[in-house]
Amino acid sequence: MERAKGVDKKKSILVVEDEPGMRNILSDLAEGLGCEVAAVEDGEQAVARSSDKFDVMLLDLSLPKLGGIEVLRHYRVASPDTRVIVLTAYASMQTAVEAMRLGAYDYITKPFDVTRVEETIVGALQGAGLLAENRYLREELKRRYNFENIIGANVEVQKAYLTAARVAKTDASVLILGETGTGKEYLAKTIHYQSPRYEGPFVAVHCGALPETLLESELFGHEKGAFTNAYTRHIGRFERACRGTLFLDEVGDISLSTQVKLLRVLQEREFERLGGTETIRADVRVIAATHQDLRQAIKEGRFREDLFYRLNVVTIWLPPLRERPEDIPLFANHFLQRFSESYGSKVTKISPEAMEILLSHHWPGNLRELQNCIERAVILADGDTITPDLLHLEKAPASASEPARRGLKSLREVEKEHIKFVLEETGFNQSKAARILGIDRKTLRSKIREYGLGPGIAGDEASDSEN
Repeated sequence: MERAKGVDKKKSILVVEDEPGMRNILSDLAEGLGCEVAAVEDGEQAVARSSDKFDVMLLDLSLPKLGGIEVLRHYRVASPDTRVIVLTAYASMQTAVEAMRLGAYDYITKPFDVTRVEETIVGALQGAGLLAENRYLREELKRRYNFENIIGANVEVQKAYLTAARVAKTDASVLILGETGTGKEYLAKTIHYQSPRYEGPFVAVHCGALPETLLESELFGHEKGAFTNAYTRHIGRFERACRGTLFLDEVGDISLSTQVKLLRVLQEREFERLGGTETIRADVRVIAATHQDLRQAIKEGRFREDLFYRLNVVTIWLPPLRERPEDIPLFANHFLQRFSESYGSKVTKISPEAMEILLSHHWPGNLRELQNCIERAVILADGDTITPDLLHLEKAPASASEPARRGLKSLREVEKEHIKFVLEETGFNQSKAARILGIDRKTLRSKIREYGLGPGIAGDEASDSEN
């Protein structure tokens, strides 16, 4: 008999089977695939081994002391990366179906074919590696999309971030308002990755980019034959976002007919695919965003008022870059550092004349435009400094730029206020504040002395030691 191909890296398997002969057969099969194998005879012993984080578990559903379903429930919490293959007799197929709903990888009926068992184990082991990798990537995303990493000294922006940090801990719907390029999707991702749903997917739909018929299919999915050219079943974004977050960008562009269906999902937490009759539960957190004035759209009959209030549980407004000029130097230097590192460039600073042009520009494209501007300048620069000619921006006339510049502060003032804000938010914990500011503690202590920021070095260091 030809054996299924094994796996490259040695993996671990737990065999949970009360019948000794069957337990030995399954153990031999797993060892023959090059795996480290442990075997137990009842559910309680299986639960006791959950801390070992096995890659795969072969689980008989009919066990003494503690049933297979209870063991599976425990592993979903205690060892979620363990892929579970359930073993069942024909008479207990209903239990196998329940196990699949609880997250089992696959099921095998007794008596079983050896090749089928080997192929299923190999598939589970290969998938287990992907699960571990995906978990690592999720943790990386959680670190990247963190409120501590968000840049902004503007008061309105700080209020927006504070609100976002609070709502992230809940499951409430969020409506993010702001012009194109102000960072709405970035904020939505940060809310998701700092929420209890962070292990689930973040799925984005750009509603304005899709025609009405295609948008419905993308949101809710469709069955084979639901319409012309629907040759196969299509899983929609609501299903893909199960246990995660669905981000509806430019929600104001959705047609009234699609708004009705979206409202029903938000109200009933269920839907059907187009052309289908199966009711599907929607375990999804919805974050919507738009650059439009939805209240005006309601008055004009373009947006449903009831849908607005479903989406508008918490509203967060991100001001345009022209209304937060104190943030322009912060973002410009942030983008400079990022692109200098990614392109291996020697550019390290922006000349005062170039910064003056950045401060006077209207920025209709907001942060996205500023980012592109700095990236282009880094690519084109020959020396270590970004100069005006590299920006490809014209300095606005004094009279035209004056309204935008009203109330502008010097870089020194902006830096002082931002450091003070971060220190206050961290309870003057210097280690945490330095990490947020992207500087070392020695530099931070120097800045504290330079700007006369209390409550004092000794107190700060004491605070650090307690956290």
